[in-house]
Amino acid sequence: MGLLGILLALAFLIWLAYRGWSVLLLAPVAALLAALISGEPLLAHWTQTFMGAGADFIGQFFPLFLLGAVFGKVMEDSGSVRAIAEWLTRRLGAGHAILAVVLAGAALTYGGVSLFVALFVLAPMAEALFQRADIPRRLMPPAIALGTFTFTMMALPGTPAIQNAIPMPFFGTTPFAAPGLGIIASVIMLGFGLWWLGRASRIARARNERFSDDRIQGVDDTILRERAVTAREFDPAETAHGHQSVELPPLAIAALPLFAVIAVNLAMSLVILPRLDFAWLSEPRWGVAGIGAVSGVWSVAVALTAAIVTAVVLNRSRLPRLRETLDAGANASVLPIFAVASLVGFGAVVAALPAFAVVRDWVLSIGGGPLVSLAVATNILAALTGSASGGLTIALDALGATYLQRATEVGIDPQLLHRVAVMSAGTLDSLPHSGAVVTLLSVCGVSARQSYLDIVMVAIVGALLALVVVIALGVLVGSF
Repeated sequence: MGLLGILLALAFLIWLAYRGWSVLLLAPVAALLAALISGEPLLAHWTQTFMGAGADFIGQFFPLFLLGAVFGKVMEDSGSVRAIAEWLTRRLGAGHAILAVVLAGAALTYGGVSLFVALFVLAPMAEALFQRADIPRRLMPPAIALGTFTFTMMALPGTPAIQNAIPMPFFGTTPFAAPGLGIIASVIMLGFGLWWLGRASRIARARNERFSDDRIQGVDDTILRERAVTAREFDPAETAHGHQSVELPPLAIAALPLFAVIAVNLAMSLVILPRLDFAWLSEPRWGVAGIGAVSGVWSVAVALTAAIVTAVVLNRSRLPRLRETLDAGANASVLPIFAVASLVGFGAVVAALPAFAVVRDWVLSIGGGPLVSLAVATNILAALTGSASGGLTIALDALGATYLQRATEVGIDPQLLHRVAVMSAGTLDSLPHSGAVVTLLSVCGVSARQSYLDIVMVAIVGALLALVVVIALGVLVGSF
């Protein structure tokens, strides 16, 4: 009965979340349903297990959600996001429309701009480019997805994406874990995606398929928002708030905050924090954490703070309503972190049920060693929840310590675990019920029937190919 309860609760959560119900309500109800069928105490699981796990997640990662959303809003309102995207599209032109959209998305998201901020800027840019190049509208979403959903989120060393931060407290790693493997994975994803989109464009041209001005009606805004907030760290409703500058900054000023994110993150992770003595962190007053549990989060937090200050100082004249901009960014972080924390709480309740032992034993018995088992478990959870961050945290909360122990026993570097976990979370999270996919299709004005196959190829198949290569190289030569 316990296993049946877990399956019924999961089905209940997925079905109603897909229909636009709030995860804040669904997750505790689903968790209590699983506990009820298992004969477990309901109130104890709600207040102790569910809320405890959710609170731990918020305590660990709220600084990154907050700073990431504020940075994205400052970059949006100052015109920096549009300036960077427009410069790339002008430089590459309609003759390289697909490449221009991909590189613009990659530059923005690797520089720390929130996904939904990037989407709402990239979509009109891509529409103008694709219209001039006469490339079908249906190829806009996969081009944007390739630049924003894939290698900059889960593979490029040092990416400030929340998904890249989540494994750090579990494995004691930094945002630059397994940099060589991350670069190889990025090349595979980018290369495969560009090849596929180029092929699709040529086939469309041969069939005389042209750009169409017809836009498909998007998903209802309320449903769109509920799905979106579990996918990334920015509430899309806040894009309408604040004050967006009409005047765009010069490219150097627009891009400097992005470089600040990367440079400060690198310096904090590899130079500054490793040289300081943090023995005092092991004292009870600091939670007996140790520097390994917090250094990665600290690095990204300092990097985003430096980037926010840089962007505000350089663009002060283009931010006349700075308080409104900062407020909108801060507000944009609240619903996403509570939504993901609710998913984490649901996972914690499920993991605490006696029947979960059956699931855990099955996952750990998957052949191929800890890397393959970790990849399968994370992929399944990210697919079911439609959330890379939610699925990844649930997997690591339940099994992270076990994977770390098994990896240590067979000589696997925790950095390799980190990279495999992040890449696994970023593959099947792009199924049709994913908030990021739904939002992308909506802002581009196309249907899933028109574009989803191409999204699958660039965001799932390419990512899976890269994941297989990383696991194979990790097994053969280790982490590098």
